Amino acid sequence: MENFPVVDMGKLNNEERAATMETIKDACENWGFFELVNHGISIELMDTVERLTKEHYKKCMEQRFREMVASKGLESAQSEINDLDWESTFFMRHLPDSNISEIPDLDQDYREVMKNFAVELEKLAELLLDLLCENLGLEKGYLKKVFYGSKGPNFGTKVSNYPPCPKPELIKGLRAHTDAGGIILLFQDHKVSGLQLLKDGHWIDVPPMRHSIVINLGDQLEVITNGKYKSVMHRVITQTDGNRMSIASFYNPGNDAVIAPAQALVKEDETSQVYPKFVFDDYMKLYAGLKFQSKEPRFEAMKSSSINLGPIATV
Repeated sequence: MENFPVVDMGKLNNEERAATMETIKDACENWGFFELVNHGISIELMDTVERLTKEHYKKCMEQRFREMVASKGLESAQSEINDLDWESTFFMRHLPDSNISEIPDLDQDYREVMKNFAVELEKLAELLLDLLCENLGLEKGYLKKVFYGSKGPNFGTKVSNYPPCPKPELIKGLRAHTDAGGIILLFQDHKVSGLQLLKDGHWIDVPPMRHSIVINLGDQLEVITNGKYKSVMHRVITQTDGNRMSIASFYNPGNDAVIAPAQALVKEDETSQVYPKFVFDDYMKLYAGLKFQSKEPRFEAMKSSSINLGPIATV
């Protein structure tokens, strides 16, 4: 079995840059996932985020989760459950407008730490988009400009906990899906595993690694690269022991951003353009009801409903 791709970003600044860029390229083309180390976000900040996230779960979320489990009779389930996930979660929005100050039950220090963490993740996401541009032969800033729309990108964080599950064979922490958006940055538990991706017909564990950031590509990058890069099905399996923390931040196009294959990645005759052109928010409305289904019908539906949005950007 191939090794899960790990990218040491510290090597981008020395003689190993070319090899590191090749690792990123291979990961984007063949995995849809890779894991970053030496990414520039301080260990102290990550440790504080982890501590406060786990404290918040214990203080505010755990009892609610237990009540939900009891109300739905999940612990006594006898057959596989396919219509819900074994997770406790809440969402915070950073861009274009933050809602962190409005989320109930968050301690003030947790709010401030998550704001600081989001700033670092935003910078990392934009750096990664430019590295992808370099590998794709696109002008620096192309992906960021496409994502921008008229009001800037959407950027938010889903904070999840996956508590111990008595029947992991019957219920998933999170059912298999691809992510709808752009680039996803995940700070995951380094002790409790559970995240898996689908590669060559096999489910492969995404290895927990302390202070790493796991990157995966969403559907929009598959469209913009005209299929050169792929969004990949992934899931979270439940465990009988341990509470798994997952902090996934989604750097997505703005609502009115027009998404289409980059002209530079479409051959002259345009018959090689196999992906549709659409407004991001229209895709998200479709995705909301089809998240746990395969992505291909979503792309086909966007083709059939596509309107004339003008020429593909050549920036």
